[in-house]
Amino acid sequence: MRKFLCMLAAVLSVLAIACTKKEDGGSSARSITKIDVTFAGTEAATTGQSRMMQEVADKLNATGRFQIEVQVNGALSNDTDNLVTQAKTGVPLVVPSDPGRLASQFNIPDLNILMAPYVLTDMKALEKLPNTALFKEWQTQLEAQGITFVADMYNGFRSFYTTTPVNTVADLKGLRIRGFGNNIGIALAKYLGFANIGIPWGEVLPGIQQKTLDGCEVQVATAYGSAIYEVAKYLALTKHYMLQTSFVCSTKLLNSMPAEDKDLFINTIREIAQKYSEIIATEEAGFYQQMRSKGVTVAEVSLQEFQDAINPLYTNNDLGFSSGLKDRLFRELGL
Repeated sequence: MRKFLCMLAAVLSVLAIACTKKEDGGSSARSITKIDVTFAGTEAATTGQSRMMQEVADKLNATGRFQIEVQVNGALSNDTDNLVTQAKTGVPLVVPSDPGRLASQFNIPDLNILMAPYVLTDMKALEKLPNTALFKEWQTQLEAQGITFVADMYNGFRSFYTTTPVNTVADLKGLRIRGFGNNIGIALAKYLGFANIGIPWGEVLPGIQQKTLDGCEVQVATAYGSAIYEVAKYLALTKHYMLQTSFVCSTKLLNSMPAEDKDLFINTIREIAQKYSEIIATEEAGFYQQMRSKGVTVAEVSLQEFQDAINPLYTNNDLGFSSGLKDRLFRELGL
């Protein structure tokens, strides 16, 4: 009887170990640790960018290989550049930045071409971007500084939300507008005549309330999600930037992953980024209508007038582009 009980105890012990391994995701080699990553953004939880990050997290977490947390609405920081700097030092973060920010932060002027005013106007071009030689060159330059450019997602057209009507370029003159605090933002302000105030997004609504700002330039989903309609009752549809969300992460983080997990991580982000580019484009019209329902006057301005005002930016080469950069980009994208 004692022998039988000892055998039974041994069998139960083996079964318990097997069940533990199964719950942990399979073999002990795979289940000892999961890859911890945090996606950290500044937009509200309702925006396409934030929902995209949550879907990536859900899909990767379901594999049992990752433990991904999503922090949005500036929960970790309202300063995107600060989050990117943390990732650069090796903190396991994925941060939604944009080409203009990256160009300034990492001194790669040619990256500005992706979001320069009135250059790229079709989100479909972004699907081909990772396969271009230019993108690979930019990746190499960023990786040398500790950051990997994983994917670029369409995130809406940016326009002006103001406390006074803007129907022409002249109406912007002298207004204090929150914009990008980088070379693109400075160049836009120079040629459209407004004062560019590069403050964190979380300070915009109180800034307009306190009349230290006259408005902002931003994509409609973020404007609506942040209730900008409460303080800025005029929207001029200038659509001067095709905003892109550039998902970047620590190169150290990626290099620490097994090859199979690294490929899964990158491919999942790119796949869902492409999906949400379409979703965001579809939702834009609805957000404009919701802005109207909140009492915002939406002006259909002359895009040609604004484009003409911006043209000197390129003839003067304010952004310091390499010779023939635009032609090369269009050629590699098949435009």
